[in-house]
Amino acid sequence: MLMRVPPSPIRPLLIKMLRQALASVHAGQALNRTLHRDGDELAIGGQRYNLRDYKRVVVVGAGKAAAVMARAIEPILGRHLDDGLVVVKYGHGVPTKRIAVAEAGHPLPDRAGLAAARRVTALAAGLTGRDLLLLLLSGGASSLMPAPVSGVTLSDKRRVTDQLLRCGADIVEVNCVRKHLSTLKGGRLAALCRATVVTLILSDVIGDDLSAIGSGPTAPDPTTYRDAVACLRRHRLWSSVPTGVREHLSSGVKGRVADTPKPGADLFRRVHHEIIGNNAMALSALTAAAQLAGWRTLLLPPFTKDAREAGAEMGALARRILMRQRPVAPPYCVVAGGETTVTVTGSGRGGRTQEFAVAAAHAVAGLPGVYIAAVATDGSDGPTDAAGALVNGETWPRAVRMGINLDAALTRNDTYRALKRLNSHIMTGPTGTNVNDLYLLFVF
Repeated sequence: MLMRVPPSPIRPLLIKMLRQALASVHAGQALNRTLHRDGDELAIGGQRYNLRDYKRVVVVGAGKAAAVMARAIEPILGRHLDDGLVVVKYGHGVPTKRIAVAEAGHPLPDRAGLAAARRVTALAAGLTGRDLLLLLLSGGASSLMPAPVSGVTLSDKRRVTDQLLRCGADIVEVNCVRKHLSTLKGGRLAALCRATVVTLILSDVIGDDLSAIGSGPTAPDPTTYRDAVACLRRHRLWSSVPTGVREHLSSGVKGRVADTPKPGADLFRRVHHEIIGNNAMALSALTAAAQLAGWRTLLLPPFTKDAREAGAEMGALARRILMRQRPVAPPYCVVAGGETTVTVTGSGRGGRTQEFAVAAAHAVAGLPGVYIAAVATDGSDGPTDAAGALVNGETWPRAVRMGINLDAALTRNDTYRALKRLNSHIMTGPTGTNVNDLYLLFVF
């Protein structure tokens, strides 16, 4: 993997830490750690499946890392694999032999995703109780596999998705709404067929809530139509979402259309879920790399709040460490994971890790020996080619000298251009994984 990190005293260590973290949750390696075949017997975690017992074995999937997972599972299944299709974000496809790979739009769904979702639906709907369906799921699946309910168009789904992403709603809220506008999400993919279903998951949701990852196409959904409406009202979107969306959700609240399958439903007796990688695994690898290099470390609880607020908190922690107040004196490496939110009010380009970095730069302005990095593990922060950024105590003063207004960049949600001029971007390209974000603080 080509990794570009700005020059700094901590650059060699940061590259080593990021490489080790990303390798620990690489979709292919994670899948190979979890799946093993001995003759005709397939072992997945603690479960075993005799492949001779199934008439057909079909693989479907969606998410930014789904193609990497597909390439890894092909040789494991070997001659037992009958058919397959996975959907990935544009630019995240990799060569496969038996499983077809379709590329589609993310974070906003497009017609390519709609066509792929129809193919996935057809594959699943054609399976019987004598078949095995393997679902490869990673972050981004919700947008990549759009299957709008009757009365809701693809354009409607694009609009409501965009509104939710811009208003600062978290992933659980966004997916609550999307599940109730889909024929595949919220357990409905599992309900389409009678096959045994095994879902292999690279989690991009803190806490690994099965119903939230990829909008839980094979997981029971504890949320309701009423929850979806409440979410839109809470974020003051109810009156502005498309008419078809309001009408469908209102019908659901009134019981006129069936809700998503709920916990305890009989259909989930034939469904098994296996987490093969998550944010916690990446953080463990980050911490181990730092400790091996001789740094004292601290693991923070995950950041799930607004990106600017989280960045400011990380900067404030750096000040406390330098003042030898708490938690300990430097040198120190603080590690955190999570997925922050961004409320979009401007028309610029950027993403949550870049907004985190700029806010952190303001908080540590003028401090010596402080470096803060924020990295999206999929290699793409928002609609940009940057994975994130590295800033330090000189970033904000240098921006002032260069005539770069970082306050205005945050206001316009235009941090990408500002950080590019400052040569502060961290670039990785597609990483073959997607397990939220990584945040690192180094204090000398």
